[in-house]
Amino acid sequence: MRSEQNELARRLRELHEQPPLVLPNAWDAGSARAIEAAGATAIATTSAGVAWAHGVDDAGGLNRESAVAALRLICAAVPVPVTADIEAGYGDVAGTIAGVLEAGVVGVNLEDSTGRVLDEPSVHVERIKAARAAAVAAGIELVINARTDTYLFGDRTGTLERAKMYADAGADVLFVPGVVDAATIAELVEGSPLPLNVMVGPGAPTVGRLAELGVARISVGPAITGAAYALATTAAKELLTTGTYEAMAS
Repeated sequence: MRSEQNELARRLRELHEQPPLVLPNAWDAGSARAIEAAGATAIATTSAGVAWAHGVDDAGGLNRESAVAALRLICAAVPVPVTADIEAGYGDVAGTIAGVLEAGVVGVNLEDSTGRVLDEPSVHVERIKAARAAAVAAGIELVINARTDTYLFGDRTGTLERAKMYADAGADVLFVPGVVDAATIAELVEGSPLPLNVMVGPGAPTVGRLAELGVARISVGPAITGAAYALATTAAKELLTTGTYEAMAS
């Protein structure tokens, strides 16, 4: 099992070296299978989507046990590498890493904010070190995607300084959600010691343009989950009011 998991981890790492790695984020086993069937070479989860699938809010609504249980089902459903959004580690980074590795995960997103408040970079350095130590103890070549929320909850300064600290602590990739303009993305690619992951959606540069800018990893966060639930709401309202089915037309 460990050798097979490490082979998946190496595959995930290699996909960052053949950029861009495009990740339409999944939220449960069914969505993971659908995304893999569409051609995805790896599956990334969205913590918001997993939380919503459990009927709770993002950023604190989901507990570690529920998150790990969902990841176990996702990993069992697809043959490709799975990288998991574990927020800030659910209060126990080492314990969370042990749990998600046991579930079959080979990569994690680990964020430097708590309760939508940006943490001091030194706090996140310790999280990354704890994650790496737990992975080494388990014998798994975990790919750590260090997320910095400087553009979401900070004043957008210090991003590259954090990137250097996170790289030194053992991170493999830098994730900067909230950046969509090409000039800023180019600056981050140029200045970061780590490959860059950005989160996209309507209004962001195309995958092709992001590849030209040097982005290594592209994800969509909870956007697909939100669209799926919006469709469910629209279709249900139509069925319950007008009694028609147009929203369900493919």
